[in-house]
Amino acid sequence: MATANLSRKSGVVGEPPLLILNRLIRTIQIVGDDVHKLFKYAQEKKFAIPAINVTSSSTVVASLEAARDKKAPIILQMSQGGAAYFAGKGVANDKQQASIAGAVAGAHYIRSVAASYEIPVILHTDHCAKKLLPWLDGMMDADEAYYKEHGEPLFSSHMIDLSEEEVDFNIQTTAKYLKRAQPMKQ
Repeated sequence: MATANLSRKSGVVGEPPLLILNRLIRTIQIVGDDVHKLFKYAQEKKFAIPAINVTSSSTVVASLEAARDKKAPIILQMSQGGAAYFAGKGVANDKQQASIAGAVAGAHYIRSVAASYEIPVILHTDHCAKKLLPWLDGMMDADEAYYKEHGEPLFSSHMIDLSEEEVDFNIQTTAKYLKRAQPMKQ
């Protein structure tokens, strides 16, 4: 797949693809059906959307600046360790509290600055294994609270990776989280 450079002309004469994207999606940090619209658009136009792991405000800003300069959408994702780093080394993480706090703080930070860059942003969490499910629970609690207040989840999506587990556990656990995420269209 080609790298995205949405400054090139689209199929509509004289209209840059970023303007088309702005019509397709309703917000800068996109969630729900707008994520699917962006993926479909990228597939139709044959470009990839980079996913960058972010661990601090510096990595968030650098990623957003690069995407803005290329006039391209971006996926900003947080791993469990990256989220803990976002919270700081002084926060205990024996029950995933630093990872939860860092992910939630990072998500709020990204939401507060993303609009300034005027590019579509997907906020995703990366590879949640069985031992990290308390991290996912904390982020989904934050999603549900944010959804209750704003009508959309805090994060665009989460990745559950139970590939090392037995198939039945994998399916049952993933189904439980999908049921929880479904009302928020994650």
